[in-house]
Amino acid sequence: MASKQMLVIAIAMASIAVAFLPGLSVATEHVVGDDKGWGLYFNYTAWAETNQFVVGDTIVFEYGTANHNVVEVGGPDFLACNQPDNAVVWTSGEDRLALDKAGPRWFLCGMDQHCEKGMRLKITVLETAPPAPQPKPPLDAPPPSSPAGKLELGFGDAAAVVTALAVAVLVL
Repeated sequence: MASKQMLVIAIAMASIAVAFLPGLSVATEHVVGDDKGWGLYFNYTAWAETNQFVVGDTIVFEYGTANHNVVEVGGPDFLACNQPDNAVVWTSGEDRLALDKAGPRWFLCGMDQHCEKGMRLKITVLETAPPAPQPKPPLDAPPPSSPAGKLELGFGDAAAVVTALAVAVLVL
């Protein structure tokens, strides 16, 4: 009887995990410039457009310390490639920055004329990831059948069914 109860508990726990699975998210570590790193002659605007930044993620700037740095600035300073006196500057060559709040963030290299040569990055950090887009049906899809002819379950419905089955097994 004890093993039967353990099985029921395991099934119930699995159903709860399945019910909450869509809400779970994993933080992402973004290496700026991917394998090119933080340097000259790279399109950081295009790179940022291919990435999604969410609160909890980390961005990593990898570069040679003698040649570059990372300066976080505001929007107007970003546009002017200006490094204000009170700007936060990183110089480790592998700077890890936590994205701890939603909104825009601007970075540039403060060395020589590197910002003017394109070494600057603007990202927008989202509070949470937007839902994945739903696939569109093909244009030549058959007409939908009646709802009575189909049984479709979402995660919550499936979890409820599994839990009800587990309770039924426990009672037996």
